[in-house]
Amino acid sequence: MSADKKEQIINAAIDLFSENGFEGTSVRELANQAGVNVAMVNYYFGSKEKLFEALVEKRSLFIREKLEQLAATETPTEIEKVDAVVDHYVNRLLLQHKFHRTITLELLLVKRENLHENITRIFARNKEILMTIIQAGIRKGEFREVDVELTIVSLIGSINQVMLSKSLCRLAIAGNNAFDPYTDEAFKKRLTTHIKQLMRAHLLK
Repeated sequence: MSADKKEQIINAAIDLFSENGFEGTSVRELANQAGVNVAMVNYYFGSKEKLFEALVEKRSLFIREKLEQLAATETPTEIEKVDAVVDHYVNRLLLQHKFHRTITLELLLVKRENLHENITRIFARNKEILMTIIQAGIRKGEFREVDVELTIVSLIGSINQVMLSKSLCRLAIAGNNAFDPYTDEAFKKRLTTHIKQLMRAHLLK
């Protein structure tokens, strides 16, 4: 079996999980969309849960590699690294907002304990890298002595709220049903600028 077929399954899973959520997607639907049989899906991933975890890992790895590059860079100040983190997270999550919303709902609902724990473990690696950036800023005297973990919660939570509340964004920001926060470039700029300002006000001495 070629890697192409496995990639077909992954691409089909991204589409279906994004549109229908975890519970609304069956392995048979995944197989049909990928053009393979159910046995092949189970052969490569074992179960729907493991396939979902593989997608989360793939998405998380892309962000993790960027975070590792930022953390290892010596030139920028730590606040410039935080700015770059904001840019990267907003760009990635708005681009993949449907799948990200599906992940977030899984974390909120905790219907599948093992899946919840494994997703949390995957994201914990990214959190550790973010912590090193903020801790470095504190150590260098660039940042105030803040609660590092809650700072990360505030950063990611601000972006997550937009992912989950399209209707709230329309009501609070635009006041019309035509506004789409996921595709509006002006709003993306507003969002990144706002979160950077919040982080700077919170972190800088």
